[in-house]
Formats: sequence, C-alpha cells, structure tokens
Amino acid sequence: MGGASPCASCKLLRRRCAKDCIFAPYFPSDDPHKFAIVHKVFGASNVSKMLQEIPVQQRADAVSSLVYEANARVRDPVYGCVGAISFLQNQVSQLQMQLAVAQAEILCIQMQQDPAATGPTHLQLDQHQHAVQNHHHQYLNFAASGGNGGVMIQDPLKREYLWT
Repeated sequence: MGGASPCASCKLLRRRCAKDCIFAPYFPSDDPHKFAIVHKVFGASNVSKMLQEIPVQQRADAVSSLVYEANARVRDPVYGCVGAISFLQNQVSQLQMQLAVAQAEILCIQMQQDPAATGPTHLQLDQHQHAVQNHHHQYLNFAASGGNGGVMIQDPLKREYLWT
C-alpha cells in the first residue's frame, strides 16, 4: 500500500509494498491467512499474472474465487471444489428422492382416506411412480459408485476451510 502497513502478500514475501501493489486492495495486512493459502496453491507470480489480465472491477470476485478454490484444494487436493459440488449434488439427489417418496405416501394416504374424491388419474399415478423409481435408481447408482467415481468424499463442506 506504500504506507506504514504492507499488504499480506508483501508481508509474507518479505518485500516492500509499493503504491501500485496489485495485491494490496485484495489481501489486507490484517488477514494474512487469505494470501498465504492462495500463494500456497497457486503461487504469487501466477496470481499476480491472473489479476493483471482481469479488469479491475472483476478482480475482487476473482480473488474471492481463488481463495475459495485454494481452501477447497487444501481440504481435498484431488477434487477441490468439484468434490464439494459432487457432495452437494448427492445431497440434492437424496433429498429429491425423499421428497418424491413423501409425496407418493401422501397421495396414497389421501386416496385411502377418501377413495370417492376425484384424485389424480391412473396415468398421473404411473408417472409419479416412475419418477420415484427413477430418482431411487439414480441414487442407488450414485451411492454404489461411492458418489464420485468410486471415491468417497469425506465431508468437504467444512465451512471454516471453504468459506473464509
């Protein structure tokens, strides 16, 4: 920053922080871990090159993405963010299946309580049953493969690592 307090990057790299330091606006001295993790994963030189190629108004978002990806890579060196995405997709699939099963159960209960009421047609019931079976089949395939090509992901959503 060119002032009394160098940015986290210049502090870590033990160099003088110039007025036009590309890191200073995004890596303040009061949050050294933020730059340290990005530097560890991507390297200061690569991050500097990336930031120089990005328009100034998009740099803060780029830094945020780099920090997120660096934290994910430290947590899961093989899959990084993809591991977290796969974990979330698995959860969504499970919840969709649970919802479909619950909706089918509600429908069955409603039909048992009032069989004379106009309810869904047999075609609608068949379509709903097919959807439930399809979700169940997808879930079983996903679960059988370990959810991620045979590799089990161990809780990649530790917020203290990913969302800093």
